[in-house]
Amino acid sequence: MITPIIISGGSGTRLWPLSRKLRPKQFISMGNDTTLFQDTILRLPKEANSPLIICNEDHRFLAAEQLREIDKKSSGIILEPIGKNTAPAIALAALKLISSSEDPILLVLPADHMIEDIQSFHEAIKIAETLAIQNKLVTFGVLPNKAETGYGYIEAEKNLNSKFYNIKSFKEKPNQTNANKYFKSGEYLWNSGMFMFKSSIYLEELEKFAPEILHCCKNSLKDELQDLDFIRLINKEFFKCPEISIDYAVMEQTKSSVVVPLDANWNDVGSWESLMSSKLKDAKGNFVEGDVILDNVENTFAYSSSKLVSVAGVSDLVIVDTSDALLVTSSKYSQNIKNIVDKLKDQSRPEVVHHRKVYRPWGYYDSLDVGDGFQAKRICVRPGQKISLQKHNHRSEHWVVVSGTAKITCGDKIYNLEKNKSVYIPKGEVHRLENQGEVDLEIIEVQTGDYLGEDDIIRLEDDYQRN
Repeated sequence: MITPIIISGGSGTRLWPLSRKLRPKQFISMGNDTTLFQDTILRLPKEANSPLIICNEDHRFLAAEQLREIDKKSSGIILEPIGKNTAPAIALAALKLISSSEDPILLVLPADHMIEDIQSFHEAIKIAETLAIQNKLVTFGVLPNKAETGYGYIEAEKNLNSKFYNIKSFKEKPNQTNANKYFKSGEYLWNSGMFMFKSSIYLEELEKFAPEILHCCKNSLKDELQDLDFIRLINKEFFKCPEISIDYAVMEQTKSSVVVPLDANWNDVGSWESLMSSKLKDAKGNFVEGDVILDNVENTFAYSSSKLVSVAGVSDLVIVDTSDALLVTSSKYSQNIKNIVDKLKDQSRPEVVHHRKVYRPWGYYDSLDVGDGFQAKRICVRPGQKISLQKHNHRSEHWVVVSGTAKITCGDKIYNLEKNKSVYIPKGEVHRLENQGEVDLEIIEVQTGDYLGEDDIIRLEDDYQRN
C-alpha cells in the first residue's frame, strides 16, 4: 500500500509578499478555493493510505486546520524544530512508518506544486509503484516544454517504448546556454522533487551513503512525544543532523535509481513568472485577480488583496498588492525576489515574517492601526476555541464585541458579553477570551501602553501547548 509523505517545508520567498515565513505559499490559495497544500492532499490516489505530513513548528496548526477544512485525516504530523532539507525529512517518515510487519511504499510529494492533469499523474504513480516493488528508487521527471533556468534537470538514459529510464546524471539549475542545450537534446527532464520507494530501500541506501543522517534521525525519534496528531522529535538530536537534499545524499549515489517521465501540466510555482504561466490569460496576455483595472497593458500579472489597483501603459510586469506591502517588478526578474526578502530580513522588517492578518490556532487577528502608544486589532475566535490564559506587563486592553458572544475571564471575574458590550483589561491582569458559541466571535481590541510587541504575552495556560 502507498503511503503519501507530504513535505511542507520552505518559506516560498520568491512569491513574497503573498508568501511569508508564517504563512508560506503552500498554505495560500493561488486563485481557487483551496490552497496548494490542500490540493496536494486532494489529488492523491483514493486507494492510498492517509498521508504523513512533515512541517515545522510554526506551521503545525495551519496544516492541521487546512486538513480539517477539506475533511481529510493524516497519519500524523511530524514537527521539525529546524529545516534540514529533504533527506532527513524523508528518513524521519520512513523510520516512523516501517515496522517488523510493514514496509510501506512512500510517495514523497512537496506540498507546494500545481498538477493540472490528475489522470496522467495517477498513471505515472502506477508505473512508479511497480518499480518501487522491484526495490527501485523512483523519481518523477517532468517533460520540459521550454529551456527553463529555474529547475534542476535529470539526464535520462532513454529507451524506446520504455515507461521509465535509467538516470545518467543530475544537473543543478543551469544558465540559459546550458538550459537551451538540455532542452534541444531531448535527453533531459525537469527534476520535480517527487519520489517513490520502499521505506526499507531508502533507509538501506541512506545507511550506505549518508549514515550520519540515519543515525541522527533514529535518535530524534527514540523518545518521540505524541501531542494530538503532532509527532515531536528530540530537538537536540535533530539539530545534529546534516542538512542535505535527497538528491545529493542518495539519488546521485545509488545504482538503483530510475526516472518516470511525467507529462501532467506540472508547475512548482517557484516564482511569479511561473505562476503566471499556469494561469488563463486575456487576449493581451494579462492575468488579474482582485479589484484591478487595466488600460493599454500587456503580459502583466496584477493582484490586489483589497484596494483598487489601476495599471496603465506598461507591459511585462508583476504587480502584487497586499494589505501591508506592494511589489512591482519585471516578469523576467521575478526569480530574484528573494533579494528583496533578504534586505527585509537584514532590516528585521515584520513584513517578511507575517501578514497584517496573523493566523493563530484559535482563529486570527488583523492589525488595523498602530500609533504612538496604541494599537487596534480585529480579533476572530473560532467556535469552541479560546486564547491562552495570559497577562501583559506593558499594556492594557479594551475589548468591544462586534459579533458573537464572548466569555471573558478577567482576574477573578467572568463575563458573558454580547454584541456592543465591552470590557477593560488592566495591565498585569490575568485574562482570557473564549468562544462557546456556534459562530465566529469577533472583537475590536485597543491596546495602550509603553510596549505593544507580541512577545509581551505571559501564557499561564494554553490549550495548544505554546510557550
